[in-house]
Amino acid sequence: MIRYCQVIIAFTIACFSFSGHVQAEGYLTSIGKGANQIPVVVVKGTPYEMGKKQGELIKQDASQMIHSLMKKVQTAAPERCSNAHLDAAWKSIAPHTDPRFKEELRGFAEGTGMSLKMLQRAHAMPVVMDYSCSSIAAWGAATKDGHLYQTRNLDWTMSLGVQDYPCICVYIPKEGVPHVNVTFAGFIGANTGMNAKGIVLSEMGDSPGKDYPFDMNGVHFTTLFRHVMYDAHSLEQAIDIFKSAKRMKKYHYVVGDGANLRAVKMLAHAPNLVIWSDNDPKDELAPQVMKNLVYQDEGRGAFQPLQKVYGKIGAPEMIDIACQIPIKGGNVLDVVYDATALELWVSYAKKQKEAYQRPFVHFKLKDYLK
Repeated sequence: MIRYCQVIIAFTIACFSFSGHVQAEGYLTSIGKGANQIPVVVVKGTPYEMGKKQGELIKQDASQMIHSLMKKVQTAAPERCSNAHLDAAWKSIAPHTDPRFKEELRGFAEGTGMSLKMLQRAHAMPVVMDYSCSSIAAWGAATKDGHLYQTRNLDWTMSLGVQDYPCICVYIPKEGVPHVNVTFAGFIGANTGMNAKGIVLSEMGDSPGKDYPFDMNGVHFTTLFRHVMYDAHSLEQAIDIFKSAKRMKKYHYVVGDGANLRAVKMLAHAPNLVIWSDNDPKDELAPQVMKNLVYQDEGRGAFQPLQKVYGKIGAPEMIDIACQIPIKGGNVLDVVYDATALELWVSYAKKQKEAYQRPFVHFKLKDYLK
């Protein structure tokens, strides 16, 4: 695992950029204890500087995770994940990918010493794969305190071992909104995350294996999420980013706004985008819908438990329901957000013990923005 001290070790370095000398900062700390300890990386600066510093701080774990992941996926899926196919996927998504992400990845390559080509292939890997998840967002009258709570179950493939490299990264960009990416060491794309304006993001994959080869001429959600977290100050701005993106494949998204207490569910089957608000009679799950609540559980039974705790929902209730609806056998990561208070509770799988079976660790974004 990542080597770091229990006491935060902070330092500042001067980096030269085209605009002159600027200050880039970074440090490594952790939350949780013992077997439940999770590394937390905090970086500040331009995208390139943040990527480079993050790479330096988690070099060992990032290198191990990426090399192990690539070896496993290329063995398990030699056609989809061959170097040639991954290079083609990156070439397809690159024109639609936020330049800040590409700059961060370039810095990350330098910081870790890994080749940029290998990192591009690793970040193109989710583009060619298929997986499925779930999410719930509740707020206002549905919750005990009016806060917006949102879940994110990441159900993927335990055999790839990414769960053994947990990493939470806090970005404080020179330009843009600070945000947190709940991820794995070496992967700077976002499967889920929250920014300092209370925008919180969850995803569910809908592209089955029979749809392969996928149309990859667009932006993948893992980089689109980073774009949203950088720029969205409100739910409306987040929705506008999704609408204007050249989307690809088939997904559901749940997008919450903890400051303005709203959330929507999106059916994003490219090129179409359908958006449902709470209690919408046109929602695909109607009539099993409620006021101040949106969700997509792919039929795994969230509605009745939500009815039972309606009006009393807080973090413990959301954790309980999130742990009832994962795809067992592939539950790699679970997160519950309080997007109003800018807090989250996170559980990573460990070895072959799934996330829903393990303790959740508390994280407060505001503690890292002081």
